[in-house]
Amino acid sequence: MDHITFMVTIFCYIDDWLKTQPRVRQRGPQPILADSEVLTMEIVGEYLSIDTDHAIYQHFCRHYREWFPKLRQVDRVTFVRQAANLWRVKERLWQHLLTQVAFDPALSVVDSFPLPVCRFGRAYRCRRLREWSAWGYDDVAKQRFFGMRVHVRICWPGVIVGLALFPADVHDRWAAEDLLANAHGWVLGDTNYWSPMLRDDLVRQGACLLAPRKTSVKRDHHPWPRWLTQTRRRVETVIGQLVERFQGKRVWASDPWHLCSRWLRKLLSHTFAVFLAQQAGLASPLQFADLLSD
Repeated sequence: MDHITFMVTIFCYIDDWLKTQPRVRQRGPQPILADSEVLTMEIVGEYLSIDTDHAIYQHFCRHYREWFPKLRQVDRVTFVRQAANLWRVKERLWQHLLTQVAFDPALSVVDSFPLPVCRFGRAYRCRRLREWSAWGYDDVAKQRFFGMRVHVRICWPGVIVGLALFPADVHDRWAAEDLLANAHGWVLGDTNYWSPMLRDDLVRQGACLLAPRKTSVKRDHHPWPRWLTQTRRRVETVIGQLVERFQGKRVWASDPWHLCSRWLRKLLSHTFAVFLAQQAGLASPLQFADLLSD
């Protein structure tokens, strides 16, 4: 699949879906640029690792103006505002797309990663998303940071079915309650998710939590089998894609409204990539590098 086919496929899917939905705007004039065009540019831009609104706007103005002829009539500020206002539409579209993607809802994997909102030295005077941020600890970098944690739930073979942003001082165990509210079957997590209370709560809703006990990891003579460890690590592959391809650790938003809108388009872009990879018959739906030809 080439880039043009990829873009047209996403546009046609979104445009057809929007025709089945209630009207987005109940009154007033319709925007110059169609909502399906804005959503397509956002999703394709995220897949191409273009994560800022300004860069997405400039990229399509420069390379795909003939495909979006009305784009020249819209300035950057209007494009950004329209994209942010569509956050509810993005959420509904993502939920609809999940019904079209093949995954196993009985096997969930949860994990989280840090999302700093500023550099360490600027934290004391940072005002960006301050009401959503707190001090936390990055286990990989072995240092403190100021910001949030992104909590991700995937279902096999790697479809993101849940994502939540919490202040960095909220423990993974408490964030898992919201993330696993409708989970059933098996739930895999690392040592941060070990909790008898969480395990009992999940049992009552038909889910079984598998998480190693943190205080006994080094003394455990019967660790998880290799296949189970590799299964849990699938969430690390998805997180790696969110961080690298979709620039998940770069915060450009200054308010929750734009932050939610940008994370929803990342989820949409990732889920669309999985959906198209399954349609193309790739060996793994996470082989995004093989989805598009040069």
